[in-house]
Amino acid sequence: MNAADRPAAVREARGFSHWRAYFRFLRDAVAAATDGSPLFYAWMTVLTAVALVGVNAWVQQVSRGMGLSHMSDQVSWGLYIANFTFVVGVAAGGVMMVIPAYLYRDHKMHEVVIFGEMLAVAAIIMAMLFVTVDMGRPERFWHLVPGLGQFNFPWSMLTWDIIVLNGYLLLNLHIIGYLLYMRFLKKEPDPRWYVPFVFVSIVWAISIHTVTAFLYAGLGGRPLWNSALLAPRFLVSAFVSGPAFLIVALTLVGKWTRFRIEAKPLGTLVGIIKVTTLLNLFMLVSEVFTEFYSGTHHTASAHYLYIGLDGHYGLVPWIWTAIVLNVGAAALLMHPRIRERRNLLLAACAMAFVGVWIEKGMGLVVPGFIPSPLYELVEYAPSLIEWRITAGVWAIGLLIYSIAIKVGVPILADTTAGEAAHSAQSKPSTQD
Repeated sequence: MNAADRPAAVREARGFSHWRAYFRFLRDAVAAATDGSPLFYAWMTVLTAVALVGVNAWVQQVSRGMGLSHMSDQVSWGLYIANFTFVVGVAAGGVMMVIPAYLYRDHKMHEVVIFGEMLAVAAIIMAMLFVTVDMGRPERFWHLVPGLGQFNFPWSMLTWDIIVLNGYLLLNLHIIGYLLYMRFLKKEPDPRWYVPFVFVSIVWAISIHTVTAFLYAGLGGRPLWNSALLAPRFLVSAFVSGPAFLIVALTLVGKWTRFRIEAKPLGTLVGIIKVTTLLNLFMLVSEVFTEFYSGTHHTASAHYLYIGLDGHYGLVPWIWTAIVLNVGAAALLMHPRIRERRNLLLAACAMAFVGVWIEKGMGLVVPGFIPSPLYELVEYAPSLIEWRITAGVWAIGLLIYSIAIKVGVPILADTTAGEAAHSAQSKPSTQD
């Protein structure tokens, strides 16, 4: 009997049951997100306090103007856009774990994919917040709304960035929500409802960071960014920062909860970051060689960044700190027993994460403006207001990711335990 032949009362009863189950899922999610150990409450309290400090600083910036920042007509992008560039890479890198899980049918990676999708959602929200705080008049966002403002599609790269970021957020929200809901019901997910979206997310993850790179590479008046290598370099560095964050997060989840990620998925993440860290350094060396060997006047920004220019050295400590951290992380990751030396692995991941944050942020965005097209050497250092707002946005992102983990881990742990018990019961007895 097909669905059309069933009595309407049966279909309504099943629909009501479905909505009741979904309401129970949401209720349990809220309960899980608000219940925890004293350590969890302390962590969330600290993050909330930092987020409120950031909100207070942003309110001051909106009410008194962007003059509170140290940005200027010559350096119009600063700490906010630097962090925006980095967290877009974190979002892309977090979801690229889909490739080994689904393209190469590595079923052990499926749990890691869910944590990567959670990271992508938190990072994309952070990216949007960084763009918002960089706007002097955020209430004028409606100028970018199709039909109300001038969207300039498809000619504006900013328009493309808005599309890919919002689309990426919706994709990941759907995938996470569906998979967790099915696991909550202890049902096998229907591949039709998530596998196509998973494969689309692979292309979309590449596109969000490629479009971000094109935003820079398309500005002809900024020679530092006019490189065909910029988009590949962005993607490679995303494969460093995303897996590095996931390794640290999964290690902490395994330490403080009853959920455990098997050794093989963690080994895959370590293998990815080993290769991409070296590739990132190779691309950096290629960029440096091209800039300095040519010796033209277009290399002034690179000279300012790496060795200083005409007595101005503001970013030299930043970039050399990033290089030292990236080289140190690569050296640690080459240790033959890095997977067993967990503390060494966490140190290498932290070094790689911070190194890429500096390299793609202050080491890329700011020097593109120095010197200006009129050869004005106006240096930039973030103000206290900028640091407070940036810390607040990071705190909001960590709050979102912490809540996502707090909701997802019990569901995943119950599913894993149930599957293990079922597997043990299904094995034939070896006893006489």
